[in-house]
This record gives sequence, C-alpha cells and structure tokens, in this order.
Amino acid sequence: MHVFHITPAVWMLCFHVGQAYIARLPDGWALIDTGPPGYAPKILDALRDLGAAPGDLREIVLTHSHVDHTGSAAPLAAATGARVLAGTADADVIRGHRPETPPVLLDWEIPLHASLPPDIHTAVAPPCPVDRELHDGDTLDWGEDVRVLHVPGHTAGGIALHLPTSGVLFTGDTIANDPRPILGVFNVDRRQAIDSFHRQAALDTDTACFGHGAPLTGGAGAALRAAGAGLN
Repeated sequence: MHVFHITPAVWMLCFHVGQAYIARLPDGWALIDTGPPGYAPKILDALRDLGAAPGDLREIVLTHSHVDHTGSAAPLAAATGARVLAGTADADVIRGHRPETPPVLLDWEIPLHASLPPDIHTAVAPPCPVDRELHDGDTLDWGEDVRVLHVPGHTAGGIALHLPTSGVLFTGDTIANDPRPILGVFNVDRRQAIDSFHRQAALDTDTACFGHGAPLTGGAGAALRAAGAGLN
C-alpha cells in the first residue's frame, strides 16, 4: 500500500485494486472507503504514521458497497470504534443482509471485468454494521460542511462527498481517471451513472478524488465538465 499527500488535509491510500482516502478533521480523522479485505493493519499503520491513534478515527464513510471499497471496513470499525456511514440503498449489502446487485456489462467491459485480480472476483467483504444511513442532502461536520450527494448508477446507493469550502470532491466509482476523467465502469444502471457524472461535474470543485485513478488537483470541475460533454 502506498500513501500520497493530496491536499493539506487529505491523503490517498493506494491498494492493489483501487484506493481510499484519509481526511484530517479538527478533532480526529475520517476514512473514505477502506480497500479490499486484508488492508486494515496497513491502514492503521498509515494513521499512526500521521500521528493518529486508532481511537482518533471518528468516521468511516463508504461511497458504495463493492468489496474493493468495503472489504476492510468491519475490522477497522472494530479496531477503532469509528462510526460507519453509507448510502441508504447500499447499507443492507454492506451489513450482509442482501447480495450485491451484479453490473450490467457493456461488450467492451466484459474482458476488462474478467481481467480483474482473481482475489477481487472471489473476495467477500465481512458484514459490517452501518451506524448511519446517508441520504441526498445530508451534511457531515468535518470542520467544514460536507455535503452528501446520492449518485446512483454504479450501485443503487452510491454517494459522493462534496466539501464546498475547500473545493474537494470524493466521487467513489461514479467517475474514474484514466488518465482523463471517464464514467466509472461496471455499472448497474448506465443512464443513472451518466446523470450522476453530470451532477458532480456541475459542482464548484478544485480537487477531485476518485475510487480509481489519480486525483485531479486544480481545476477539477472544469475537467469533469469537459469530460462529461460527450456523455449521453
């Protein structure tokens, strides 16, 4: 796992598939996604390297229910006491109460999906309690308001987090960067996913942090709008 400093208050954690983010709060830390199963010890090490004890992790926000984002949530919540937050339509998948809805793959996505590491195809995230179900328009207090957007399409309950004051956007997998912003792949509803892309692109955003691909730092909103111009 590699750690990169993105903004004064945000660090990116890169796994063998995908990535997560640590955000510094006035009274602790938040984690946005947790990577695949098995990464909890390394994430705790990363927090310690930043000067945080396990109990300093206040919140774990899951952008959606896929295993490469939720796989380490349960052991991290148990080790830290952090509250787990997720979109309401994905919460029961994360809790283990119902199965994941499979994506509707486009023809060109089939070989890409098949090429994922074997452990991602077979991995199952341990059931994790969800302490707060998030809805569109909810806010979190991270020393500045964090606005929750319901951005369905990749999964039914996907969420994005927008920090208007600092201009940071966490997109989850609704948008990726490869090497320019693109619609995220492996969606359950492509039309919804496109609408979610456009909604996020319309925001006043300086830094965009994706579930896959390098963050955009500086002028991210304009880059997202340019990328979305060809989506329909």
